[in-house]
Amino acid sequence: MSDLPEYYFRIRENGAVVFRVDTENRQRRIEMLELATVNVKNGNIKPHGDVTLTPEDLATIHTWIAERTALLARRDIDDIHRAVDYLNTTTQWVQTRASDDQLDQVTDALLLAMHDLRSVLVRRKADRLAKDGTP
Repeated sequence: MSDLPEYYFRIRENGAVVFRVDTENRQRRIEMLELATVNVKNGNIKPHGDVTLTPEDLATIHTWIAERTALLARRDIDDIHRAVDYLNTTTQWVQTRASDDQLDQVTDALLLAMHDLRSVLVRRKADRLAKDGTP
């Protein structure tokens, strides 16, 4: 049991609950002491109950926050790349296999979503070009 990490992060929406893992007890069972709740979006760390976080606890939590934030950013961009692929496969489906009834079910929603996306992309690109001074 000595290969278990000293801390366990139970992932939850916007962060995690942090536990200290203890295997050094008389029963040789795994015990988990709840230390804190972490919010990745705003960086808040709330100690659980009357727990006082040690500098080591805080350093581990801050490292986890940085690693988790980087992982979520990588996942976000990966999801967008998948969305581009999905748009391409959707185009192929519309062109080659979609029935009129199927198209009636999705056309308006797709057109609105694509119009919204295009508007935001064009506006953001114009903002970037204006900021860079590109005519």
